[in-house]
Amino acid sequence: MRIAVTGGSGFIGAHVVDRLLDAGNDVISLDLQAQKADPRADHRALDVLDLPSVISAFAGCDMVFHLAGMSNVDHAYADPIRTVRLNVESTANVCEAARVTGVRRVLFASTVWVYGAAVGDLDDPSPLTEDAEFALDRAGHVYTSTKIAAELLLHSYQQTYGLDFTILRYGIPYGPGMRDELVLARFLRKALDGQPLTVAGDGQQFRNYVFVRDLADAHVLALGDAARNATIALEGDERVSVLAMAEAVRDHCPGVKIDHVPARPGDFRGRPVSNAQAEVLLGWRPTTGFTDGVRQYVEWYLANRQATPEHAVSVKSRHADGVGVPASSE
Repeated sequence: MRIAVTGGSGFIGAHVVDRLLDAGNDVISLDLQAQKADPRADHRALDVLDLPSVISAFAGCDMVFHLAGMSNVDHAYADPIRTVRLNVESTANVCEAARVTGVRRVLFASTVWVYGAAVGDLDDPSPLTEDAEFALDRAGHVYTSTKIAAELLLHSYQQTYGLDFTILRYGIPYGPGMRDELVLARFLRKALDGQPLTVAGDGQQFRNYVFVRDLADAHVLALGDAARNATIALEGDERVSVLAMAEAVRDHCPGVKIDHVPARPGDFRGRPVSNAQAEVLLGWRPTTGFTDGVRQYVEWYLANRQATPEHAVSVKSRHADGVGVPASSE
């Protein structure tokens, strides 16, 4: 199967490309700056806001994963216009290019942030499902509203033009290759530098973090017919607060201070989300526990970010009991 992946050089995209290739697919990795991380893929530079270029890139493709877009919520807050273009206009371009070139299905990277707009009691502990209804006045963050808008476009293209879709609502991913500005990466970098870890508000904003390699596995499974015109939450199994994440990093770097700062405007505090549909339709559940995932990330960071010898020694010496940073990430 010939598959295009927009955002294929990104944190999640690179793992998705690897997994699709492992499954025997012919993969085109599309990104603004094509990085040839896996020589098995066809890496091409692409601006998803350039419709003629997107049409050209999709020619001959059977499926398209649309992962490109604004993913940093702080950048989204600072530049809402560009966020709308990258998350909504690019999705329209992908859908139109797929329609014109005869792509069978568009698989879209959405987010559990959309559940911040779900109706119902915010304190209800019952997990939300893919059938949850949204209220316009609960969208909050512009990042949330752009992802909801993109989901609506996919539904409209299916109903109007017959273009099939799959919406994958990501839990919050983490793991090897994650961008430096993501929470776990920032915490680890600060901890290694001996700086305090800053937590917004009380730190009880929670996410069911999902290890990126588990997340990538779901994309291969989503190519099956069971995922056609379905919305599927790829949520982690463990609820982890931002404060707990900071404490997990501190476990690898004891003595690091945790400071609290004012909460971010429009932040998604977190609501329980079910991943049962992913198991029913895809046979998927995350298999990497948070503690093990953090361990793998710390190890990858030290091996790939050229940590100073002092950092490497200080982290490893604190885990002489063998439960810290091992020699291999596999």
